[in-house]
Amino acid sequence: MNSARFFAAQLLLALAGCASDPAPHEQLRLTEQALEQARAVAAGEDQGELTLAQGKFEQAEAALAVGRHREARMLAEQAELDARLAEEQVLTQKGRKQVAELKRQIGALRQQLGEL
Repeated sequence: MNSARFFAAQLLLALAGCASDPAPHEQLRLTEQALEQARAVAAGEDQGELTLAQGKFEQAEAALAVGRHREARMLAEQAELDARLAEEQVLTQKGRKQVAELKRQIGALRQQLGEL
């Protein structure tokens, strides 16, 4: 009989834990903003992390729709981080291209000055 009570108590605690997780509406909003910003930065570039982030965001929305708030929050947080990573990777790549172009221009100027 004690094990049945213990099991019932554990079940109630587990259910209370699930019910106490608030819906992660704010996290989903932040994630959506991060996705929009990453898309704007990546405009037209193939970015695997951005695709991954979008997929996790959609999974988070689906989890929220069926009341799995904790799962929705975790997926939304992961999606936000993936989106921010995608944005940083694109910015880093663009920065590298700009540095390479500046080096090329400096080389051309040095060559012109050397010819004078």
